[in-house]
Amino acid sequence: MSFVKRRAALRAILSGPVCIRPGSVYDAISMRIAEDLGFEVGMFGGSVASLAVLGDPDITLITLTELAEQMRRMSRAASLPVIVDADHGYGNALNVRRTVQELEAAGAAGLTIEDTLLPQAYGQAKTQLIPLDEGIGKMRAALDARSDPSLVIIGRTGAAAVTSVDDAIVRGKAYEATGVDALFFTGVKTRADLEKIAAATTLPILLGGPTEEMTDWDFLSRQRVRIAVQGHAPIAAATQAVFETLKAVREGAAPKQLKGLASPDLMSRVTRDAATRQHGADFLGLEK
Repeated sequence: MSFVKRRAALRAILSGPVCIRPGSVYDAISMRIAEDLGFEVGMFGGSVASLAVLGDPDITLITLTELAEQMRRMSRAASLPVIVDADHGYGNALNVRRTVQELEAAGAAGLTIEDTLLPQAYGQAKTQLIPLDEGIGKMRAALDARSDPSLVIIGRTGAAAVTSVDDAIVRGKAYEATGVDALFFTGVKTRADLEKIAAATTLPILLGGPTEEMTDWDFLSRQRVRIAVQGHAPIAAATQAVFETLKAVREGAAPKQLKGLASPDLMSRVTRDAATRQHGADFLGLEK
């Protein structure tokens, strides 16, 4: 399967003039819903991957194989371009190469590699960063592993919240020099800090968790932010819905008493029932 169109669509967003909201996706159904609602791009976060696949918190327990397999299932279900949070690349720079190869084959439109020290180091409660030279090596390895030049490689740093905004700028500029396609900054708290970062760099910017002060989309667009990630509410909403439904069933509610269920029409749409019926007619001689 060719994923070039998806990657070209992501590149068009990054080279465009405006900042957009991505749809947080984590499985085949959420991917189809995001696509049907008109989202231009999806974001497959590490935290939601861990929740969807393992039911575990975001502490880097999920493996590359599990992440890539989930992405592969999602890619089959819909054609929405998706950026995958590939965390630290699941090891050192050589592991990063493997990570890029697997996620490229799984259909990711883009992926982020970050400079956070993961998994958490023994005895260290606070988030730590890897040395800058190691981060540069990871970005170079990611670019070297890419076989499809349209795959978007994004260098990510959380230095703004861990060390300083100045360190985030140093790291961003260094990753920019390796040839990555965009930069992802997390932990930026103020407009002034974002303006400082934007003035010091040249690549398209992805911003994680913009504060309320910064959620002016015209302002973000002027600072070269092209994608602003505002958390992963859909999986939290789905968890609440499942909890309430199972609780009601456990307490004796009849099927007709259950609330908040998807309508038959919505279930038909997200499962692509019409296409399946058509395939049954074409290949099994069934009535539609």
